[in-house]
Amino acid sequence: MTTDLAPQASPVLLDALEQLGDAVDLLGLGEGVRQSLAQPRREVTVSIPLRRDDGSVEVLTGHRVQHNLTRGPAKGGVRFAADVTLDEVRALAMWMTWKCALVDVPYGGGKGGVRFDPARYSRAEVERVTRRYTSEIAPLIGPDRDIPAPDLGTDEQVMAWMMDTFSAGAGHTALGVVTGKPLSLGGSLGRQTATSRGVTHVAIDALASRGIAVAGSRAAVQGFGKVGRYTARFLAEAGARVVAVSDEHGAIHDGAGLDVPALEAHVDTTGSVVGFARSEPLQHGDDLLTLPVDLLVPAAVEAVIHDGNAHQVLARVVVEGANGPTTRQADAVLADRDVLVVPDILANAGGVVVSYFEWVQANQAFWWTEAEVEGRLAARMSAAWRRTNEVATSRGVTLRSAATCLAVGAVADAHRLRGLYP
Repeated sequence: MTTDLAPQASPVLLDALEQLGDAVDLLGLGEGVRQSLAQPRREVTVSIPLRRDDGSVEVLTGHRVQHNLTRGPAKGGVRFAADVTLDEVRALAMWMTWKCALVDVPYGGGKGGVRFDPARYSRAEVERVTRRYTSEIAPLIGPDRDIPAPDLGTDEQVMAWMMDTFSAGAGHTALGVVTGKPLSLGGSLGRQTATSRGVTHVAIDALASRGIAVAGSRAAVQGFGKVGRYTARFLAEAGARVVAVSDEHGAIHDGAGLDVPALEAHVDTTGSVVGFARSEPLQHGDDLLTLPVDLLVPAAVEAVIHDGNAHQVLARVVVEGANGPTTRQADAVLADRDVLVVPDILANAGGVVVSYFEWVQANQAFWWTEAEVEGRLAARMSAAWRRTNEVATSRGVTLRSAATCLAVGAVADAHRLRGLYP
Protein backbone atom coordinates (compact mmCIF):
# COMPACT_ATOMS: atom_id res chain seq x y z
CA MET A 1 0.00 0.00 0.00
CA THR A 2 1.30 3.48 -0.79
CA THR A 3 1.50 6.07 1.96
CA ASP A 4 1.12 9.15 -0.25
CA LEU A 5 -1.53 10.56 2.07
CA ALA A 6 1.09 11.00 4.78
CA PRO A 7 4.59 10.89 3.21
CA GLN A 8 6.21 12.39 6.31
CA ALA A 9 4.06 10.52 8.79
CA SER A 10 5.47 9.19 12.04
CA PRO A 11 6.00 5.42 12.44
CA VAL A 12 2.85 5.02 14.56
CA LEU A 13 0.66 6.68 11.92
CA LEU A 14 2.35 4.73 9.13
CA ASP A 15 1.51 1.52 11.02
CA ALA A 16 -2.14 2.55 11.23
CA LEU A 17 -2.24 3.45 7.52
CA GLU A 18 -0.57 0.19 6.52
CA GLN A 19 -3.08 -1.82 8.56
CA LEU A 20 -5.92 0.03 6.84
CA GLY A 21 -4.37 -0.60 3.43
CA ASP A 22 -4.00 -4.31 4.10
CA ALA A 23 -7.65 -4.57 5.13
CA VAL A 24 -8.84 -2.63 2.08
CA ASP A 25 -6.83 -4.95 -0.17
CA LEU A 26 -8.12 -8.11 1.54
CA LEU A 27 -11.70 -6.87 1.26
CA GLY A 28 -11.26 -5.61 -2.32
CA LEU A 29 -12.71 -2.20 -1.46
CA GLY A 30 -10.65 -0.05 -3.80
CA GLU A 31 -8.50 3.07 -3.66
CA GLY A 32 -11.36 5.51 -3.14
CA VAL A 33 -12.43 3.78 0.06
CA ARG A 34 -8.84 3.66 1.27
CA GLN A 35 -8.38 7.38 0.76
CA SER A 36 -11.70 8.17 2.44
CA LEU A 37 -10.84 6.11 5.51
CA ALA A 38 -7.20 7.22 5.70
CA GLN A 39 -8.03 10.89 6.06
CA PRO A 40 -9.38 12.29 9.35
CA ARG A 41 -12.82 13.80 8.94
CA ARG A 42 -11.86 16.81 11.06
CA GLU A 43 -8.93 17.88 13.20
CA VAL A 44 -7.96 20.97 15.16
CA THR A 45 -4.77 22.17 16.82
CA VAL A 46 -5.25 24.74 19.56
CA SER A 47 -3.06 27.08 21.57
CA ILE A 48 -3.49 26.82 25.34
CA PRO A 49 -2.09 29.75 27.31
CA LEU A 50 -1.54 28.78 30.94
CA ARG A 51 -0.98 31.13 33.86
CA ARG A 52 1.35 29.24 36.18
CA ASP A 53 1.01 29.43 39.94
CA ASP A 54 4.02 31.77 40.07
CA GLY A 55 2.31 34.25 37.73
CA SER A 56 4.32 33.39 34.60
CA VAL A 57 2.56 32.43 31.36
CA GLU A 58 3.33 29.32 29.32
CA VAL A 59 1.70 28.38 26.04
CA LEU A 60 0.89 24.70 25.46
CA THR A 61 -0.37 22.93 22.33
CA GLY A 62 -3.41 20.69 22.16
CA HIS A 63 -5.07 18.57 19.47
CA ARG A 64 -8.43 16.94 18.80
CA VAL A 65 -8.91 14.61 15.83
CA GLN A 66 -12.21 13.15 14.64
CA HIS A 67 -11.24 10.35 12.31
CA ASN A 68 -14.68 9.14 11.26
CA LEU A 69 -18.29 10.08 11.99
CA THR A 70 -20.17 7.73 9.67
CA ARG A 71 -21.47 5.32 12.33
CA GLY A 72 -22.07 7.93 15.03
CA PRO A 73 -20.37 10.66 17.07
CA ALA A 74 -16.62 10.52 17.56
CA LYS A 75 -15.36 8.75 20.68
CA GLY A 76 -11.90 8.71 22.16
CA GLY A 77 -9.65 9.64 25.02
CA VAL A 78 -7.75 12.78 25.93
CA ARG A 79 -4.14 12.31 26.97
CA PHE A 80 -1.87 14.73 28.79
CA ALA A 81 1.74 13.76 28.04
CA ALA A 82 5.01 15.47 27.14
CA ASP A 83 5.37 13.49 23.92
CA VAL A 84 1.89 14.02 22.42
CA THR A 85 2.06 14.64 18.67
CA LEU A 86 -0.58 15.24 16.03
CA ASP A 87 0.41 12.08 14.15
CA GLU A 88 0.04 10.01 17.32
CA VAL A 89 -3.43 11.47 17.88
CA ARG A 90 -4.36 10.78 14.25
CA ALA A 91 -3.31 7.14 14.54
CA LEU A 92 -5.11 6.63 17.84
CA ALA A 93 -8.28 8.22 16.45
CA MET A 94 -8.19 5.83 13.48
CA TRP A 95 -7.74 2.84 15.77
CA MET A 96 -10.70 4.07 17.82
CA THR A 97 -12.85 3.98 14.68
CA TRP A 98 -11.96 0.34 14.12
CA LYS A 99 -12.34 -0.50 17.81
CA CYS A 100 -15.86 0.91 17.99
CA ALA A 101 -16.91 -0.86 14.80
CA LEU A 102 -15.41 -4.17 15.91
CA VAL A 103 -17.43 -4.30 19.15
CA ASP A 104 -20.51 -2.85 17.41
CA VAL A 105 -20.62 0.42 19.33
CA PRO A 106 -22.34 3.22 17.32
CA TYR A 107 -19.42 5.64 17.38
CA GLY A 108 -16.65 6.82 15.13
CA GLY A 109 -13.11 7.31 16.31
CA GLY A 110 -11.70 10.42 17.97
CA LYS A 111 -8.68 11.28 20.08
CA GLY A 112 -7.21 14.32 21.77
CA GLY A 113 -4.21 15.43 23.74
CA VAL A 114 -2.20 18.26 25.23
CA ARG A 115 1.57 18.24 25.05
CA PHE A 116 2.70 18.59 28.66
CA ASP A 117 3.58 16.38 31.60
CA PRO A 118 0.89 16.88 34.27
CA ALA A 119 3.21 15.46 36.95
CA ARG A 120 5.34 18.60 36.63
CA TYR A 121 2.40 20.93 37.23
CA SER A 122 0.21 21.63 40.24
CA ARG A 123 -3.33 20.29 40.32
CA ALA A 124 -4.66 23.84 39.97
CA GLU A 125 -2.53 24.30 36.84
CA VAL A 126 -3.80 21.01 35.39
CA GLU A 127 -7.35 22.23 35.98
CA ARG A 128 -6.63 25.48 34.14
CA VAL A 129 -5.11 23.58 31.22
CA THR A 130 -8.13 21.25 31.10
CA ARG A 131 -10.67 24.05 31.14
CA ARG A 132 -8.90 26.14 28.50
CA TYR A 133 -8.39 23.10 26.26
CA THR A 134 -12.08 22.21 26.64
CA SER A 135 -13.19 25.73 25.79
CA GLU A 136 -10.99 25.73 22.68
CA ILE A 137 -12.39 22.44 21.33
CA ALA A 138 -15.95 23.03 22.58
CA PRO A 139 -17.34 23.80 19.09
CA LEU A 140 -16.34 20.28 18.02
CA ILE A 141 -17.50 18.20 20.99
CA GLY A 142 -20.88 17.34 22.53
CA PRO A 143 -23.01 14.32 23.45
CA ASP A 144 -24.05 13.89 19.81
CA ARG A 145 -20.82 15.08 18.18
CA ASP A 146 -17.67 13.94 19.98
CA ILE A 147 -17.37 12.39 23.44
CA PRO A 148 -13.93 12.53 25.13
CA ALA A 149 -12.80 10.11 27.85
CA PRO A 150 -9.75 9.63 30.11
CA ASP A 151 -6.44 8.42 28.71
CA LEU A 152 -2.78 8.77 29.71
CA GLY A 153 -2.33 11.54 32.25
CA THR A 154 -6.05 12.19 32.70
CA ASP A 155 -8.62 10.81 35.12
CA GLU A 156 -12.23 11.16 36.24
CA GLN A 157 -11.54 14.55 37.84
CA VAL A 158 -10.25 15.88 34.50
CA MET A 159 -13.43 14.56 32.89
CA ALA A 160 -15.51 16.36 35.55
CA TRP A 161 -13.70 19.63 34.73
CA MET A 162 -14.29 19.07 31.01
CA MET A 163 -17.99 18.36 31.57
CA ASP A 164 -18.38 21.42 33.77
CA THR A 165 -16.59 23.72 31.31
CA PHE A 166 -18.63 22.50 28.36
CA SER A 167 -21.87 22.71 30.36
CA ALA A 168 -21.13 26.29 31.44
CA GLY A 169 -20.77 27.29 27.81
CA ALA A 170 -23.85 25.37 26.71
CA GLY A 171 -26.00 26.84 29.47
CA HIS A 172 -27.15 23.47 30.79
CA THR A 173 -25.62 20.38 32.37
CA ALA A 174 -24.49 17.97 29.64
CA LEU A 175 -23.63 14.73 31.44
CA GLY A 176 -23.10 12.88 28.15
CA VAL A 177 -20.37 15.14 26.77
CA VAL A 178 -17.62 12.99 28.34
CA THR A 179 -17.37 9.53 29.84
CA GLY A 180 -15.17 8.25 32.62
CA LYS A 181 -16.71 10.75 35.03
CA PRO A 182 -17.12 10.34 38.80
CA LEU A 183 -20.18 8.33 39.79
CA SER A 184 -21.73 11.38 41.43
CA LEU A 185 -21.66 13.20 38.07
CA GLY A 186 -23.21 10.52 35.91
CA GLY A 187 -20.37 8.03 35.73
CA SER A 188 -20.99 4.32 35.35
CA LEU A 189 -20.30 1.51 37.76
CA GLY A 190 -17.59 -0.74 36.32
CA ARG A 191 -16.03 1.99 34.17
CA GLN A 192 -12.75 2.22 36.09
CA THR A 193 -11.89 -1.42 35.52
CA ALA A 194 -13.65 -1.93 32.18
CA THR A 195 -10.57 -2.02 29.96
CA SER A 196 -8.86 -4.50 32.25
CA ARG A 197 -11.98 -6.66 32.47
CA GLY A 198 -12.10 -6.76 28.68
CA VAL A 199 -8.40 -7.61 28.41
CA THR A 200 -8.87 -10.45 30.88
CA HIS A 201 -11.94 -11.87 29.12
CA VAL A 202 -10.12 -11.92 25.78
CA ALA A 203 -6.89 -13.24 27.31
CA ILE A 204 -8.73 -16.23 28.79
CA ASP A 205 -10.36 -16.95 25.41
CA ALA A 206 -7.03 -16.56 23.58
CA LEU A 207 -5.22 -18.90 25.98
CA ALA A 208 -7.99 -21.47 25.58
CA SER A 209 -7.63 -21.29 21.79
CA ARG A 210 -4.03 -22.44 22.26
CA GLY A 211 -5.02 -25.19 24.68
CA ILE A 212 -3.79 -23.30 27.76
CA ALA A 213 -5.96 -23.15 30.87
CA VAL A 214 -5.80 -19.82 32.65
CA ALA A 215 -5.49 -21.58 36.01
CA GLY A 216 -1.80 -22.14 36.57
CA SER A 217 -0.70 -20.23 33.47
CA ARG A 218 2.19 -17.80 33.75
CA ALA A 219 1.56 -14.15 32.89
CA ALA A 220 3.65 -10.98 32.68
CA VAL A 221 2.04 -7.54 32.67
CA GLN A 222 3.95 -4.50 31.44
CA GLY A 223 2.53 -1.39 33.07
CA PHE A 224 0.81 -1.09 36.44
CA GLY A 225 -1.43 1.88 35.78
CA LYS A 226 -5.11 2.09 34.90
CA VAL A 227 -5.03 -1.02 32.70
CA GLY A 228 -2.13 -3.13 33.93
CA ARG A 229 -2.95 -3.02 37.63
CA TYR A 230 -6.48 -4.35 37.31
CA THR A 231 -5.50 -6.80 34.58
CA ALA A 232 -2.92 -8.32 36.95
CA ARG A 233 -5.58 -8.47 39.67
CA PHE A 234 -8.21 -10.12 37.47
CA LEU A 235 -5.74 -12.61 35.97
CA ALA A 236 -4.61 -13.61 39.46
CA GLU A 237 -8.25 -13.96 40.57
CA ALA A 238 -8.83 -16.24 37.55
CA GLY A 239 -5.99 -18.49 38.71
CA ALA A 240 -3.06 -17.27 36.61
CA ARG A 241 0.38 -16.85 38.15
CA VAL A 242 1.37 -13.25 37.50
CA VAL A 243 5.15 -13.72 37.57
CA ALA A 244 6.26 -10.22 36.54
CA VAL A 245 4.98 -6.66 36.39
CA SER A 246 6.58 -3.31 35.63
CA ASP A 247 5.96 0.40 35.72
CA GLU A 248 7.89 3.47 34.59
CA HIS A 249 10.34 3.05 37.46
CA GLY A 250 11.31 -0.60 36.94
CA ALA A 251 10.21 -4.23 36.86
CA ILE A 252 9.91 -7.07 39.37
CA HIS A 253 9.69 -10.85 39.07
CA ASP A 254 8.73 -13.90 41.10
CA GLY A 255 8.64 -17.24 39.29
CA ALA A 256 6.19 -18.65 41.82
CA GLY A 257 3.73 -15.84 41.20
CA LEU A 258 3.48 -12.39 42.75
CA ASP A 259 1.06 -11.71 45.59
CA VAL A 260 -0.98 -9.18 43.61
CA PRO A 261 -3.10 -7.79 46.50
CA ALA A 262 0.07 -7.22 48.57
CA LEU A 263 1.73 -5.64 45.55
CA GLU A 264 -1.21 -3.26 45.09
CA ALA A 265 -0.91 -2.21 48.74
CA HIS A 266 2.83 -1.64 48.22
CA VAL A 267 2.16 0.54 45.16
CA ASP A 268 -0.46 2.55 47.06
CA THR A 269 2.13 3.23 49.75
CA THR A 270 5.27 3.83 47.67
CA GLY A 271 3.97 4.84 44.25
CA SER A 272 5.86 2.09 42.40
CA VAL A 273 6.20 -1.67 42.05
CA VAL A 274 9.93 -1.26 42.66
CA GLY A 275 11.08 -2.47 46.06
CA PHE A 276 8.25 -4.95 46.60
CA ALA A 277 9.68 -7.26 49.26
CA ARG A 278 8.32 -10.51 47.85
CA SER A 279 10.04 -10.23 44.46
CA GLU A 280 13.32 -9.88 42.61
CA PRO A 281 14.10 -6.81 40.48
CA LEU A 282 14.67 -7.25 36.76
CA GLN A 283 17.84 -5.57 35.54
CA HIS A 284 15.99 -3.70 32.80
CA GLY A 285 12.28 -2.98 32.66
CA ASP A 286 12.08 -4.27 29.08
CA ASP A 287 13.37 -7.67 30.24
CA LEU A 288 9.79 -8.41 31.25
CA LEU A 289 8.84 -8.60 27.56
CA THR A 290 11.13 -11.57 26.93
CA LEU A 291 10.36 -13.77 29.94
CA PRO A 292 9.29 -17.41 29.35
CA VAL A 293 5.56 -17.00 30.03
CA ASP A 294 2.31 -18.20 28.53
CA LEU A 295 0.73 -14.74 28.41
CA LEU A 296 2.28 -11.32 27.90
CA VAL A 297 0.12 -8.20 28.36
CA PRO A 298 1.84 -5.00 27.20
CA ALA A 299 -0.34 -2.42 28.96
CA ALA A 300 1.83 0.70 28.96
CA VAL A 301 2.66 2.68 25.81
CA GLU A 302 3.13 2.28 22.05
CA ALA A 303 5.84 0.40 20.16
CA VAL A 304 7.40 -1.54 23.07
CA ILE A 305 7.58 -4.74 21.00
CA HIS A 306 9.63 -3.92 17.90
CA ASP A 307 11.95 -5.53 15.38
CA GLY A 308 14.80 -5.26 17.90
CA ASN A 309 13.19 -7.52 20.53
CA ALA A 310 10.35 -9.42 18.80
CA HIS A 311 12.61 -12.45 18.16
CA GLN A 312 13.19 -12.69 21.91
CA VAL A 313 9.53 -12.68 22.96
CA LEU A 314 8.88 -16.13 24.47
CA ALA A 315 5.20 -15.72 25.36
CA ARG A 316 2.78 -17.97 23.48
CA VAL A 317 0.02 -15.36 23.60
CA VAL A 318 0.36 -11.55 23.53
CA VAL A 319 -2.73 -9.53 24.46
CA GLU A 320 -2.38 -5.82 23.73
CA GLY A 321 -3.68 -3.89 26.72
CA ALA A 322 -2.08 -0.68 25.43
CA ASN A 323 -2.76 1.02 22.10
CA GLY A 324 -0.20 0.12 19.43
CA PRO A 325 2.36 -1.70 21.62
CA THR A 326 3.53 -3.90 18.72
CA THR A 327 5.11 -2.36 15.63
CA ARG A 328 4.26 -3.63 12.17
CA GLN A 329 7.70 -5.20 11.77
CA ALA A 330 7.39 -6.98 15.12
CA ASP A 331 3.92 -8.19 14.19
CA ALA A 332 5.36 -10.02 11.19
CA VAL A 333 8.10 -11.57 13.30
CA LEU A 334 5.63 -12.81 15.93
CA ALA A 335 3.31 -14.22 13.25
CA ASP A 336 6.21 -16.14 11.69
CA ARG A 337 7.00 -17.59 15.12
CA ASP A 338 3.35 -18.59 15.67
CA VAL A 339 2.91 -16.25 18.63
CA LEU A 340 -0.79 -15.40 18.93
CA VAL A 341 -1.23 -11.62 19.11
CA VAL A 342 -4.64 -10.30 20.15
CA PRO A 343 -4.71 -6.77 18.71
CA ASP A 344 -5.45 -3.66 20.72
CA ILE A 345 -8.64 -2.83 18.85
CA LEU A 346 -10.10 -6.04 20.24
CA ALA A 347 -8.17 -6.62 23.46
CA ASN A 348 -8.63 -3.22 25.10
CA ALA A 349 -12.07 -2.41 23.71
CA GLY A 350 -13.69 -2.95 27.11
CA GLY A 351 -13.09 0.70 27.94
CA VAL A 352 -15.04 2.05 24.99
CA VAL A 353 -17.79 -0.53 25.50
CA VAL A 354 -18.45 0.65 29.05
CA SER A 355 -17.96 4.28 27.96
CA TYR A 356 -20.83 3.62 25.58
CA PHE A 357 -22.84 2.13 28.45
CA GLU A 358 -22.10 5.27 30.51
CA TRP A 359 -23.22 7.54 27.66
CA VAL A 360 -26.44 5.55 27.23
CA GLN A 361 -27.15 5.74 30.96
CA ALA A 362 -26.42 9.48 31.11
CA ASN A 363 -28.68 10.20 28.13
CA GLN A 364 -31.50 8.21 29.73
CA ALA A 365 -30.78 9.36 33.30
CA PHE A 366 -31.13 5.73 34.30
CA TRP A 367 -28.21 3.79 35.78
CA TRP A 368 -27.45 0.08 35.75
CA THR A 369 -26.03 -2.13 38.47
CA GLU A 370 -22.38 -3.16 38.33
CA ALA A 371 -23.43 -6.74 37.62
CA GLU A 372 -25.47 -5.56 34.63
CA VAL A 373 -22.54 -3.54 33.29
CA GLU A 374 -20.05 -6.36 33.67
CA GLY A 375 -22.43 -8.97 32.24
CA ARG A 376 -23.07 -6.89 29.14
CA LEU A 377 -19.35 -6.17 28.80
CA ALA A 378 -18.48 -9.87 28.98
CA ALA A 379 -21.08 -10.68 26.31
CA ARG A 380 -19.75 -7.99 23.94
CA MET A 381 -16.11 -8.99 24.37
CA SER A 382 -16.81 -12.70 23.91
CA ALA A 383 -18.89 -12.05 20.78
CA ALA A 384 -16.15 -9.84 19.30
CA TRP A 385 -13.52 -12.50 20.07
CA ARG A 386 -15.58 -15.23 18.39
CA ARG A 387 -16.19 -13.17 15.25
CA THR A 388 -12.55 -12.19 14.97
CA ASN A 389 -11.21 -15.68 15.60
CA GLU A 390 -13.62 -17.18 13.07
CA VAL A 391 -12.51 -14.73 10.37
CA ALA A 392 -8.84 -15.28 11.19
CA THR A 393 -9.30 -19.04 10.92
CA SER A 394 -11.41 -19.01 7.75
CA ARG A 395 -9.16 -16.54 5.90
CA GLY A 396 -5.89 -17.85 7.27
CA VAL A 397 -4.80 -14.42 8.52
CA THR A 398 -3.67 -12.99 11.85
CA LEU A 399 -6.15 -11.80 14.46
CA ARG A 400 -5.05 -8.22 13.75
CA SER A 401 -5.86 -8.57 10.06
CA ALA A 402 -9.16 -10.27 10.86
CA ALA A 403 -10.17 -7.60 13.38
CA THR A 404 -9.21 -4.75 11.07
CA CYS A 405 -11.07 -6.35 8.16
CA LEU A 406 -14.22 -6.74 10.23
CA ALA A 407 -14.03 -3.15 11.44
CA VAL A 408 -13.07 -1.56 8.12
CA GLY A 409 -15.76 -3.56 6.38
CA ALA A 410 -18.41 -2.33 8.81
CA VAL A 411 -17.37 1.31 8.39
CA ALA A 412 -17.10 1.00 4.60
CA ASP A 413 -20.56 -0.57 4.46
CA ALA A 414 -21.97 2.34 6.49
CA HIS A 415 -20.29 4.77 4.06
CA ARG A 416 -21.85 2.94 1.12
CA LEU A 417 -25.33 2.95 2.63
CA ARG A 418 -25.22 6.63 3.56
CA GLY A 419 -23.91 7.59 0.12
CA LEU A 420 -21.65 10.43 -0.96
CA TYR A 421 -23.00 13.95 -0.44
CA PRO A 422 -23.43 16.00 -2.54
